[in-house]
Formats: sequence, structure tokens, C-alpha cells
Amino acid sequence: MLPKDPAILLSYVNTQLRDHYSSLEDMCKSLQVDKEGIKRKMEMIDYEYDAQQNQFV
Repeated sequence: MLPKDPAILLSYVNTQLRDHYSSLEDMCKSLQVDKEGIKRKMEMIDYEYDAQQNQFV
């Protein structure tokens, strides 16, 4: 289960991407979570996914 708070979710997702996954899509498939839902939550705190850096910035 992913954290519900957007700021905590940001930290969790970026750590997962850095340590375990080569892309947001890979992470979402592996964890069976909605990629668009994560992106919407990150937009709420003015972050968006940067595929080049493989993190939300």
C-alpha cells in the first residue's frame, strides 16, 4: 500500500525509483498501482515525473 500523503508519497516513490526501478512504468507494473493516479497526486504538490532523471522533480 502506498502512502496517501503526497509529500510522503513523493519521498517513497523517488526512493523506489532510485533504488529498484528503471522507470515509473516499471515500478507501477511491479507494485500493481495506477501510474496516472500517482502522477495526479504529485501534480497536487507541483511535481512531475522526469523520465531522464527517473524521478519526480
